[in-house]
Amino acid sequence: MTARKTWIVYTLARLAFFAVPLVILSLIGFQLWVAAIFATLIAFSLSVIFLRNIRDDASETIYDWRNRDRTEDDITEDAILDDSAPSDVAAAAADITDATKDESNTERDNTNDSRADEPNSSRD
Repeated sequence: MTARKTWIVYTLARLAFFAVPLVILSLIGFQLWVAAIFATLIAFSLSVIFLRNIRDDASETIYDWRNRDRTEDDITEDAILDDSAPSDVAAAAADITDATKDESNTERDNTNDSRADEPNSSRD
């Protein structure tokens, strides 16, 4: 099935799964907003159950479209960057934590030094 045909079938099936219960519930006598809520839940359930293969085909067309201009070099480069990203993030977080600790230690030392320089009247 072509990409366009896949998307047309998927969209029309989702609309039908919503419209048919909406009309039926409205004809039964439900208020429109209540019928819309139930029709949405019914449409979601039916599409999850019955449209799995079409949804997989549609998601594959998205993947193919998204990666249509990528070369093998781009894919390799992205894989290398993806593998190194967690360790870089962890290293950056550790650096920030160390810098924060150093700042708080320096502030505490400065506070203690300034107290030591003050004359203590109780010692006299």
